[in-house]
Order: sequence, then structure tokens, then C-alpha cells
Amino acid sequence: MNEPKDQKLASRNMPGMNRPDRFAEVQHAEHLGATLKRIFAYFARERAMVIGMLAVVIFGTLCSVYAPSLQSRAIDTIAGVRTGNLLGIVLLMLGVYLLHSLCQLLQGVVSARLSQRVVKHMREELFAKLVDLPVRYLDTHSHGDVVSRMTNDIENLSTTVSQSLPSLFSGVLTIIGTVAIMLWYCWQLALLSYATVLLTLLATKFLSGRVRKFSRKRQQLLGQLNGTVEEMVSGYRTVVAYNRQAQTTEDFCQTADSLTKVGIKTDIFSGVMGPVMNCIGNIGFVIIAAFGGYFSIHGLISVGVISAFIVYAKQFSRPINELAQVYGQLQTAIAGAERVFTVLDEADEDKAGEALQDNEQKTVTFQNVNFSYEPGHPVIRDFSLTVPSGKKVALVGATGSGKTTIVNLLMRFYDIESGTIRINGQDISQVSRDDLRKNMAIVLQDTVLFSDTLRQNMKYGNEAATDEEITAAMKMSRCDDLPRRLPQGWESVLVNSGENISQGQRQLLAIARAFVADPKILILDEATSNVDTRTEKAIQDAMQRVMQDRTSIVIAHRLSTIRDSDIIVVMDHGQIVESGNHDQLLAQRGKYYELYQTQYAGFAT
Repeated sequence: MNEPKDQKLASRNMPGMNRPDRFAEVQHAEHLGATLKRIFAYFARERAMVIGMLAVVIFGTLCSVYAPSLQSRAIDTIAGVRTGNLLGIVLLMLGVYLLHSLCQLLQGVVSARLSQRVVKHMREELFAKLVDLPVRYLDTHSHGDVVSRMTNDIENLSTTVSQSLPSLFSGVLTIIGTVAIMLWYCWQLALLSYATVLLTLLATKFLSGRVRKFSRKRQQLLGQLNGTVEEMVSGYRTVVAYNRQAQTTEDFCQTADSLTKVGIKTDIFSGVMGPVMNCIGNIGFVIIAAFGGYFSIHGLISVGVISAFIVYAKQFSRPINELAQVYGQLQTAIAGAERVFTVLDEADEDKAGEALQDNEQKTVTFQNVNFSYEPGHPVIRDFSLTVPSGKKVALVGATGSGKTTIVNLLMRFYDIESGTIRINGQDISQVSRDDLRKNMAIVLQDTVLFSDTLRQNMKYGNEAATDEEITAAMKMSRCDDLPRRLPQGWESVLVNSGENISQGQRQLLAIARAFVADPKILILDEATSNVDTRTEKAIQDAMQRVMQDRTSIVIAHRLSTIRDSDIIVVMDHGQIVESGNHDQLLAQRGKYYELYQTQYAGFAT
């Protein structure tokens, strides 16, 4: 089976790529209402914390709205417009500002805890779903996209909950409170000061649109630039071998020049945002000062009210700018949550079924099996085969002939369309997948080890395995000297799935891990493709001893690995075209003979 390859994220190693960009292109959810309802369900689990955050936000907003009125009263008291205890007013104003600061601190702490607890529940549910998804889902979806939902989408939601959500609540409350108190003080001056809001909205829309446009282009070029560097580093020997250094450098410089120009434009427009907003704010102050002075002369308001209006005008414009930015972040976060929910809504792999009959003998029978990955494109056609208990059966054939698909069907990674697969006469479609796979072990061509100790990797298929059993398995696979070569021996951690050992050693460990699992049915899919010929012969001898009492299915392109098989099955386009042992198939001078001649003797003699 040809599985889809992951697309590497070109920007994964570039500094700053994971930081949220407030001007990034906004993503929108397709089902906004349903997605919000499911998000609120996570918040409902943390009801007490949500109520606490709202209480802190409301109290902090009240403090921020009330403080300027105290400032107005203090100024009027100094000016003699009103009587009162100036010291008491100042101390009260100080206390209100301190309470506001404390609320800001508590808001940050509570929102951070809330966001982490919400995303923790979501991340745990998503990971639990991923390990229970059918193999078909992961084969038909980009692995990079699946990982992105676990990391980027959930992280966007975390950032939104911890930063944007409190800003949204406090911003809305601040606007409402500020508008109300400004209208109460002087509705004429309030309406005049609101004129700058229109300028703010127009400027924000214009500038943020330009920034988003150039930011999107910059991200594309940044990914392209990083891809060029990654290709050059990973394929450096090829670049040097073909003398492509100059051309590679030229391509890099062209992309870098384009990135520089776009980056300058992005920084210019994003840098202009602050000064433009300050300019509009200053225009608002001028309006308040001019008309406030006029109203004060005519006795409509006092000097203290003018000073309060200046503070309120600033409080009023700041949330508007924040809400314009928060809106985009909220949309992106909701869209990310919807992508997560899409995975959560996928059907789990069906693990229901009866137990596999407990019998040391495991005869596998395929009868008239048909299967296709896509409707109308059959991969396996009327496939019938018996693998006798304790025998070694090899599947050979050209790439795409269906060898690996047969293994996928036996492991029930996929279910057949018609026909039956039986073990000792028991239909495996009625057997639970967990119980079926407990009786099998598989070694793949693409070796998979985990970032854990050498010991734990060996015990992956059998937690109860003793050190003696592990050592014996490693001796049989000719890698028992590996623990002595590693710094911490058995406790050495295999970094990044085994990057600190060679590819051949990784494959030997995978074979040893299968031996430790002590399966009734052993499947080897190109299991010795990454070892040298001498080691391969040693492993074959070891595997003969291991397979002696086991039903074994071996897939190989290198025919030397399957010459001693009890039955060799030659496949072509999902069908069996020949079967027999090595000598019988050579004598037939058919498909197997052609494969053998191609590898060892040339086409014609």
C-alpha cells in the first residue's frame, strides 16, 4: 500500500513562527453556532473559575470607570468649585487604582489557569481519539495536518482564552461604562468626542488590511526560504556533487530579496498603526479641550469634568482598537476548535468482537478475498491462500501488487469487502481487533522506535518480558552488543525515535522487539532491507529458529531472504499468479523465475 507522505512544515524551525500574529489572515468556522456551543461545554466544566474571572473583570472595569470621576472631584475641590476632603478623595482614588491593578493581576492569573485547564481537557480528548482512530483515517489524511490540530489549533485557543477573552469582556464593559458616565456628565461633549471613533475604525480597517496582505505574503516567502535551506542542508551532498552551489545561492538570494521587500512593507504599515492611533487620540483630546473649555466658560461643566473626559476618551478608544484585533483572533481560534471537533467526531475503530480461540496452532486462511482502498479500484482480487500453522509463507511481487495490503487485512487495519479471512476456522471479522493483534507481531520496513529507554522499547509489545527474555531476543537478532555501546546501556534513551543509532541497528531492534512479544503469528514486511548481507544471513538463521513454531508471513523484494520459505506466493495486480517453494518456482520458469533472474543472473543466458 502506498501511504500518503507527510508534508513537512516549511516554517517549523523559523524563530517566531509560532507566535500569534494579530494581523494574520483570519480563519472562519463553517458552523459557528455549533462550535461555540461545544466550546462553552468545556468552560462549563470550569464554571467556578469562569465565574471568578468574570467577577474580577467586572470589578476591575468598575474601578477603571470610577477612578476618573474621583480625579474630577479632586480637581474641582482644588479649584474651589466644590467642597470636600481633598486628602480623603486622593486616598480613595489611590485605593481604587490599586484595586484596579490587583484585578488586572488576578485576571491574568485566573485566565491563564482557565485556558490551560480548558485546553488540557481538549488536548487529552483529542489524543485519546487519535489513538483510537481507524488506520484508514491516518492513511488518508496528512499527518502534518493532524499534528497541527493537536498543536497549533489548540494553542491558538489557549492564547485566545488567556488573552483575548478577558480583553473582550473588559473591553465591552469598559465601553458601556465609559459611554454611560460620559453621557451623564455632558452628553454634548460626549457626542463630540465620539467623532474620533469613526476615524479610529476607518484607520484600523485600512491599515490592518494592508498588514494582513503583506503578512500573508511574508509567511509564504518565509516558508519558501526555510524550505530552500532545509533542502540544501538535507541534500548537501547532492548539491555539491552536481556543482549546484551557485544556482542554489542565487535561488536563495532571490527569495530573500522578495522577503526583505515584503517584510519592509509589513513593518511599515504595522509600525504606522501606533502613531496613527495616537494622532487620532490627540485629535480627540483637542476636541475635548476646545469644546470642554467652551462649555466650562458657559457653566455647563467644570474643569474637573474636562480632565475626567480626557481620561474617559482614552479609555473609550483603547478597547475599540483591542476589540478589532480580538475579533480576528476569536474567529481564528473558533475555526481551530472546529478543526479539532472534526477529528473528535470521527468514528472510533470498532474493537468489539469475540476473543480469538486459544490454540497454539494458528492456521491462516484467505478465501476469495476482495478489497479496494477506493471504490472501483480493486487492489486485491479473489485472493485465496492457506498459511499452515508453524510454516513460513513468503509474498513476493512487483511494487503495488498488493503484498502489504494482505498484511493490513490480516491485522484488520482495513476490513475486506468480500470473502473471509479465518484463523483456525474462526472468522477474524468476528474477533475483536485488540485480541487479534495480541496474537501477532509485525516488523515494518519503516522502523518505528519511540523516544524512550532501550529497555522500554524492547518491552513495547510485552510489558511482562524479563531482562533475560529481552537479552535472548537481541542475541537472536544479532544486536545484543548494542547496550554495551550506548552510554547508559539499557537505560539509554533513543533520541528522536532512534536517531542516535544507525538505521540498521534500528531495524535489528525492531526485529528483536517482535521476538520479545512472542507472537503466535509473525509478520515481516521487508524487515531486513536496511542491514548488510552478512547481518541479513545471521538474522535469517535466527529467524528460522524463532519461526519454527510460529505461523509466519514474510514480504520481501530481496529474494535471498525468502529462499528457504515453505511456500512462496507470487502476486501480480492483487492476484496469486504462482505458488510453491523456491526450486519448484524456478523450474516453472514463470514470474518468479523472471524476478530471480533479474536480481541474480541477468535476463538472458
